[in-house]
Amino acid sequence: MDVEKLKAAVIEQVDANRQRLGELARNIHDNPEPGFQEFKAAAWLTQFLEENGFSVKRGICRLPTAFRASYGKGRPVIALVAEYDALPGIGHACGHNISGNISVGAAVAAKLGVDQFPGCVTVIGTPAEELYAGKAVMVKRGAVSDVDVAMMVHSGTINTATTHALALQTLYIEFFGQASHAAARPEKGVNALEAMIQSFNAINSLRQHIKSSARIHGIITDGGQASNIVPDHSAGEFVVRAEDEEYLGELKEKVINCFKGAATATGARLKYKWDASCYAPMQNNMTLARLFADNMKSLGRPVDWPDSGGLISTDMGNVSQIVPAIHANVAIAPRGTLLHSPEFAAAAVSEAAIDGLCDAAKTLAITVVDLLTSPETLAEVKEEFEGG
Repeated sequence: MDVEKLKAAVIEQVDANRQRLGELARNIHDNPEPGFQEFKAAAWLTQFLEENGFSVKRGICRLPTAFRASYGKGRPVIALVAEYDALPGIGHACGHNISGNISVGAAVAAKLGVDQFPGCVTVIGTPAEELYAGKAVMVKRGAVSDVDVAMMVHSGTINTATTHALALQTLYIEFFGQASHAAARPEKGVNALEAMIQSFNAINSLRQHIKSSARIHGIITDGGQASNIVPDHSAGEFVVRAEDEEYLGELKEKVINCFKGAATATGARLKYKWDASCYAPMQNNMTLARLFADNMKSLGRPVDWPDSGGLISTDMGNVSQIVPAIHANVAIAPRGTLLHSPEFAAAAVSEAAIDGLCDAAKTLAITVVDLLTSPETLAEVKEEFEGG
């Protein structure tokens, strides 16, 4: 079959599955599951893939809600990465109910290419993108060791082929003090909450003297039990971000010094732990990104190029350090709608979101066709990744 005719057939296949993909997206949206608890979402997505001829392995990388679904054999192995976790308390305010279905819908349509050309299309289901860096865990456990190219499309407010993503690590903080009656014997108390508040003030001062692209933000998760008791315990969770891992290391040391200083000032004992998983910065493969952008434009969607979106972090960055990869975006809500907001959660179940889902799935699928049918293009993608 002529390549252009094959692409047209792939696009038609996505349209044929529109209703089912919309149903899956709405079901996942209506049943939000936080990281590592996405049992319903993983089950629905893998069932749909099995119904369409994919061989599915569940619980890969020793993660119960991770999976790998493959169709075809041989090389190249083209991975479409699926996310489906929700945010605690606010549901699918990052639109992962759409993102996961984009990869699934694209893979099912791309079967038409695999039927005619050597290679394999595989969906890698990755839990816990939010908060726990599920892909970082999976990369360490070999999830992409045999993959030639990895792609995914996230929900957003603009169409892009790339994402500017920062390195990120999460910090868990506790202060331990001495409880006392806040009025009768305040001098006997050691105020653990005061240590946390002073830490926040120190971090606010530090922000004046860090690179403009770096970020530090956090919350207090325990601030005491009653206002008339000097708090003997406080706890917080902080996120530190930087454009590269070297500066992230420098910034982590400065941040910890803020907490150590507060401990010295108040007499509270400090305990801290850095999360074992670190989000790596995104290494966008520009050869692959240009191919994706051209394909999206061919469907009538304008593409913001180069990416003018805000700074985020994603564990797709960890994948991009191992194999050529892109983390694209598709608009499902009006520009200016804030991610991680109730408004974006509502947009993620709209008809515009399903339109975005289908257009992004088509774009991914025909990009797969390009890679399957043009060994020269695939070689260019790999050459860029290897620094050629």
